[in-house]
This record gives sequence, structure tokens and C-alpha cells, in this order.
Amino acid sequence: MRIALAQFNPVVGDIPGNTRKILDLAHAAMAQGASVLVTPELALTGYSPEDLLLREHFYRAISAGLDELEQLDGITLVIGHPARLGGERFNAATVLRDGNRLGQYHKMLLPNNEVFDECRYFTPGATPLVFQQDGVNIGIIICEDGWAIEPAAEAADADADIIVSLNASPFHRNKVATRHEMMRYRVQETGLPLAYVNLCGGQDELVFDGASFALNKAGELVAQAAAYDDELLLLDIADGDIQPGSQTAQPEELAAVYRTLVVGVRDYIGKNGFPGALLGLSGGIDSALTLAIAVDALGADKVHAVMMPSRYTADISVDDSRDMVQRLGVQYDEIEIWPMYESFINALAPSFAGLAEDTTEENLQARIRGTLLMALSNKGGKLVLTTGNKSEMTTGYCTLYGDMAGGFAVLKDVAKTLVFALCRWRNSIGDVIPERIITRPPSAELRPDQKDQDSLPPYEVLDAIMMRYVEHNLSAAEIIADGFAEADVTRVVRLLKINEYKRRQAPVGPRITHRGFGKDWRYPITNRFS
Repeated sequence: MRIALAQFNPVVGDIPGNTRKILDLAHAAMAQGASVLVTPELALTGYSPEDLLLREHFYRAISAGLDELEQLDGITLVIGHPARLGGERFNAATVLRDGNRLGQYHKMLLPNNEVFDECRYFTPGATPLVFQQDGVNIGIIICEDGWAIEPAAEAADADADIIVSLNASPFHRNKVATRHEMMRYRVQETGLPLAYVNLCGGQDELVFDGASFALNKAGELVAQAAAYDDELLLLDIADGDIQPGSQTAQPEELAAVYRTLVVGVRDYIGKNGFPGALLGLSGGIDSALTLAIAVDALGADKVHAVMMPSRYTADISVDDSRDMVQRLGVQYDEIEIWPMYESFINALAPSFAGLAEDTTEENLQARIRGTLLMALSNKGGKLVLTTGNKSEMTTGYCTLYGDMAGGFAVLKDVAKTLVFALCRWRNSIGDVIPERIITRPPSAELRPDQKDQDSLPPYEVLDAIMMRYVEHNLSAAEIIADGFAEADVTRVVRLLKINEYKRRQAPVGPRITHRGFGKDWRYPITNRFS
């Protein structure tokens, strides 16, 4: 018996389009001898529909999609979708065969942490579902069910010969290894082989990396789909086990992070119908990495870079920007902002009389640039990509309505030290970022001889503190006990706390850690706890 795992990239809410994709995959699976096609979690609607799940007519569209799939003969379909029964909603999988519905499984364990909010929408299921195909009993679990003992054990107790797991598991660093490890526990506990199918593609801040796989009874990896791409992974079942099949090597860590950012940009812009991307190029490392990602995601013909120098912009910043856009072949403009800045300063002079210069004048430059980019975006339709990184978002080293102005924050979850590593990695496969951009000390260039480290701890220190406080939930006292200087820890934590209002207004951006500044970061703006 052959099972096909349908790893694909749905569009949230496009139920007719997703239905057509599933039908195409089913026909392809039949052509290759498969008798069962298993789709990922909520494949019919995409993950996650969020408050679409509260709308009456959403379920009518889901029913229409299931009705269309039900008409297909010659293959058994396991379709992930939301279901509503009476006044309850379920994260479900329905088994369809030759015009019949053989059963419906309801996800038992509902995640309500990190980016997941399923308790808001769904009722947990309570009953296993095992169906038979060609003499093989197939038990179903859905995503979070596989991270605990009971659901798979209940399927085994219901005489399953194999477990299939439907997933919408988003990427974060080292996630593939974690999935393999957790599913091996289920294999060891049940003594059953396990097939794991995952979504791929970007959905707002989440990127689903695919990487579907199968483990035999011994817990050995016997099949592995590619990361990020649509794929029909075929599994042959014989002698009560999954036989060795195709295995695609997975990208190493930096390559996986970079690909995640590329897919996030590609699908956010593509699925939302923008004609391309627009960004401000400064000659610095963050905007350089953002430009490289944008070109890899969309192609050079859909990317527009704009350099907006002031009197504080070094000549080498302009030279390096010109060098990079020539390497990549993108549309490029230069707009001098100093005449506009002087007009603002002259207009504000009566109100600023007697007051010393401070960050107000620096922020004004950033806000002029933001205004110019948004004007170009309005005129041409391209989406503005912001270029700030996670280290800056942590400390508020970013200007609201300035460099934060835009529609998608590509590096929002990328620490500054990781920015450097990603630039090195990208140049290792094609030299697109001028070396001087990587080696120069980072600077916002908003005042003479400005350097980031004038007002922040070294990025190696800052990022290590941020990782412990933001991603690992350690307290300031615990971080100090780890050997970090009390002054640095106190400063970073204070900056994090007082800049929550900025993060709340920042654009969405792709998540690459298990704790980004998005759905998985929900802190009060008004807050005195430290």
C-alpha cells in the first residue's frame, strides 16, 4: 500500500484555490500508485484562519470544498480542515473515499502558547480515529497531539498499524531536529511507524518549512521531503512498516534561516498582491541583507532600492550602496534629504528656540526618509520593507514613523550578530554584499561620527542578554548570575520595557526563533514589572 503525503503551500481563506491544489495532488498521487493522500493540518483553509473561524459563512465554504473533494474516486483522502458541530468548533481531519465520509477526527491537544491560540477557537477532541486501507489500519493525530503520549497511544490501542500526523508546524531555528526527536518518542511508545506531513509557505509572520518525513518502527528516518517546497512524498507500507524512500537533505542552520526569510517575503508580497518591494538602502549591513533577501525572494525586476543621503552620510555608504545595486541589478534612486531637513528645522525653529539639539533632530531625518519611501510606495504600489533587526527592536534603537515605517519587517526576529552571520553565508553562495558593508562599524549616520556602540553594549553582549531575557524568559538577576555586567543587563531590560509601545506599532515580520516580537510576545505597554 502506498501513502502520499501532500506537502503544499495553501493560501489562508482561499478555500476554492486550496481545494483545486488538493485535487491536483490527489490526481498526481493516483498516477504514482498511491491509494491514500494525507494533507497537512487545516490544509483546506490554510493555517491559521484566526477569527475567520468565528464567521458563519466560512463553514459554508468549507462544506463546499469538502463536497467537491468527496466526489473524487479512486483514492482515500485525509483532509485537514476546521469543522463545526452544533455550537462547537474543531480542528479536524475528515477521511473521504469514493463519495463517502468514513470518519472525522478532532484534534485532542490544543496549543495555547507561543504563536498558537487554538483554545480561543476550538474544542478538544476525545476519541481516536482509525480507518482501514488495503488491510492497513491507519490512525490519525494532528500536530500538537504528537507532542504528548496520549493521542498516539489511543490510536495504537484502537488497533492502528501506522500513525499519520497532520501538521501546521512553523519554522524556528533547529525545529526539524526537534520534530524528529518528538516523533521518535511516539514511535518508541507505540511501536508503530509514523508519517508526518507539514505545510510549507509563508503566512503573515509564520513560515511553514515543510520537511515532511517518515519514521519506521525502529524510529529510523526512512523518508524526508525537501524543506520549503511543495512535494508529494510517497511512502510504501509493507510487512507492517514504512519502507525506505526518498530522502532530501535539509539545509544547515544559516541556510534554513535565510530561506525562511526569503519565503516570508515572497509569500507576504505575493499572496497579498503587491507588485514588488521597496526599501531604503543606507550603506549599512541591515539594509544590505534586506535587499539581498528581497531580490532572492522576488527577483531583481520587482525590487526598488532608494538611497537618501544627508550631510552625515559617509561617501563610502553611497559608494557601497551603488556597488551593491549594480551587483544585483535592481532599480535604484538617490534622493538628497538635507534640503527637506532644513525646511523642517526652519519651520520648527520658533518652537525649538532655546532648546539644545538632541535625538529629535536625528529622528527627523529618519522620518523624512520614511515619508519619502511611503510616498513612492503609494505611487507605485510596491510594499516598503523595513530593515531594523531584533536587537534594535529590543532596545528601541529605531524611529517610530521613520525607519519603522513600512509594511513588512524582514529582520524583525533576526539579532544583529545573526545579521552578520547571514551576510557572510549569503556571500558564500554569491558575492552580492560588498565586504566593506560587513566590516564597517554599524552606524545610523544621523550625527557626526556616530556609532551604534556609542549608546548600546557590544552586540555580542546585547544579543546574549536579549536571548536570555526575551527568548528564554530569564530574569535580570538570573542573567547577571550568568556573568553579565549588572549595568548592561539593567540597561537592556530597561530599554526593552520602555519601548514596548514601539514594538506594538511595528510591521509584522517573519519569525525565526521560538520567541519573536509578534503573536508570541504579548506584554503590556503600561507596565512597572521588571
